Amino acid sequence: RAEGCVRLLKEEFGNMKAIDIDTPAIKRYVERRQSKGLSNATINRELAAIKRAFNLAARCTPPRVAHVPYIPMLKERNVRKGFIEHEAYLALKDALPEYLKPVLTFAYFSGWRRSEILGLTWRQVNLQDGIVRLEPGDSKNDEGRTLYLEPELRELMESLHRTRPMNCLYVFQLNGKRVGDFRRSWNTACTQIGTPGLLFHDLRRSAVRNMVRAGIPERVAMTISGHKTRSVFDRYNITYQDDLREAAKKRHEFYALQAGRLHFSYILPQKPQKVTALKAATH
Repeated sequence: RAEGCVRLLKEEFGNMKAIDIDTPAIKRYVERRQSKGLSNATINRELAAIKRAFNLAARCTPPRVAHVPYIPMLKERNVRKGFIEHEAYLALKDALPEYLKPVLTFAYFSGWRRSEILGLTWRQVNLQDGIVRLEPGDSKNDEGRTLYLEPELRELMESLHRTRPMNCLYVFQLNGKRVGDFRRSWNTACTQIGTPGLLFHDLRRSAVRNMVRAGIPERVAMTISGHKTRSVFDRYNITYQDDLREAAKKRHEFYALQAGRLHFSYILPQKPQKVTALKAATH
């Protein structure tokens, strides 16, 4: 990675001295990259690499002579919108090759990442207690987590365990070997069911949204799927048209209830005032 930083600096800044690579120079570099049609996300990855190169150099340089320019990052539109509805999930289950159907089901219910699913071994599965465990270091965020298997997932894992090749450690396998890249099969199946462009990662977004819709607290859903920060619910844009329609329905019901209560309060008969003391005083 450090070599890539150095190569990028040489290509873009030529024979410039490090002290001359300041913020204006960085901005000119950004303009050059944008003129080539690169996205803000791609340019930000490059800026991060440049920043890392300067930070690495600063560690080996006395503090007073170290030069680390301010490198402003570009705004990224990081809202992901792809979801796989239950009908599409069932259609994909029919269209995918047999060895990928268990991968699809596990991803749809768990929301785990593809690498976490494909790397799952039988030592991480406890069928007696109905749990699957990712140890620290097995996940992207390096944190362990436990998945309790619901009936459909438990039945799936028990079936895979009964039919597993004895010489294969992996849960999801093809001919006794770990399942590898299946993008071609995935894209073919998506096209076949009339939804080209779906991503396998859409299963992760869908699982998170389904858990929230099912009433599972966000913190618990994050623990199951392995998300560290609450921002995932903003990035995944899990509000959907059906959710908006349901919100409108609930608002209407609430306002109707409030209006009904107000109207009822207007027509209630007035309680007679106590005038006993007054009558006694006039007699």
